[in-house]
Amino acid sequence: MKLVTVETLQGCNYEEIGIVSGSTIQAKNMFADLGQQLKGIVGGELGSYTGMMEKAREIATQRMVNNAVRLGADAILGVRFTTNSIMAQAAEVLVFGTAVKYK
Repeated sequence: MKLVTVETLQGCNYEEIGIVSGSTIQAKNMFADLGQQLKGIVGGELGSYTGMMEKAREIATQRMVNNAVRLGADAILGVRFTTNSIMAQAAEVLVFGTAVKYK
């Protein structure tokens, strides 16, 4: 499955199938969160949260791809990510784009 951030594929003949998306909500346990709060005081990368968000993007992307495959898509155009804070220790990652089928 080809994933691109551009809105069109130059030189390709395709039909739009529809919007596809995938999402997940990830949370850290309170013990990891305490460690990250201390790190926030002294500065530096919050590695535990970085890893959590990388995993969340992978899960959400795979769910979007699965939805596109079910529709018979060959590619997803205009791929975009967005995040939302659900609560203090949890974040949602949403990815979406336009599923297309080559002609």
